[in-house]
Amino acid sequence: MLGKYGDISFRAEAVDWPLKTYAEYMNDNQDESPLYLFDRSFVEKTGIRVGRDYWAPGCFGEDLFSVLGEQRPDSRWLIVGPEKSGSTFHKEPNATSAWNAVLRGSKYWIMFPASPSQPPPPGVFVSEDQSEVTTPLSIAEWLLGFHEQARAMPGCAEGICKEGEVLHVPSGWWHLVINLNVAVAITQNFVPQAHLAKVLDFLKNKPDQVSGFHSEVKNAYELFVEKMRELYPEVLNEALGELERIHEGKKRKWDQLVNGDDEYGTNARGFSFGFDEDVP
Repeated sequence: MLGKYGDISFRAEAVDWPLKTYAEYMNDNQDESPLYLFDRSFVEKTGIRVGRDYWAPGCFGEDLFSVLGEQRPDSRWLIVGPEKSGSTFHKEPNATSAWNAVLRGSKYWIMFPASPSQPPPPGVFVSEDQSEVTTPLSIAEWLLGFHEQARAMPGCAEGICKEGEVLHVPSGWWHLVINLNVAVAITQNFVPQAHLAKVLDFLKNKPDQVSGFHSEVKNAYELFVEKMRELYPEVLNEALGELERIHEGKKRKWDQLVNGDDEYGTNARGFSFGFDEDVP
């Protein structure tokens, strides 16, 4: 890579460095949380041809965000980092799924499935609307303080991905990744049909958290629905029906809670709250 792309600048968190400068940093750094090269424009910068030089693994099926063409959100990244670099706990943007292909080195992953009944991983604090996530300052800090507790949680999945291996990150899964040595990878977000309803729900009901779209896209949900209706109307209708069933289920549960309906359909006394006037 250095011989071919050494003079090209890539984004490493808050800085843009030529690849050769970043390589020097990797060799010399002693940081607890090393800068992580994570560039969304590597295809344009390097002239790599998607479909010839690399391509999405066929096992993940069609990416439905492809209906957006040039209006799709950011979706692919070149990732380079030294030992101990990585990403703290997060979910994929816009409720998408992702694949991560390791080209060099090895990565440790720890993941937790999407579940409304299970709390976030230990040490991860999420705001009520899930727009803000607070984690320890460094991956090392989290590993020292919470790793053992996290491994005992239901559904925890962990493992090491080595050169030539590809990892699937399903929609909504919490995950943390750390490079065990100098590592190079390509990752890409996608929308499989199985999780289309989740993406539609996110775009529609969490517009303030939608990310990666160009500024001229004012309503990502409406744009996506319009394009899907043109190209995949049956798939869209099925997903919209699933979305309606999900929200109807949530509404029934809320009504039961408010009205005091038990699981057998009988009406108990509804919840009320008031102050006793005799209490000063």
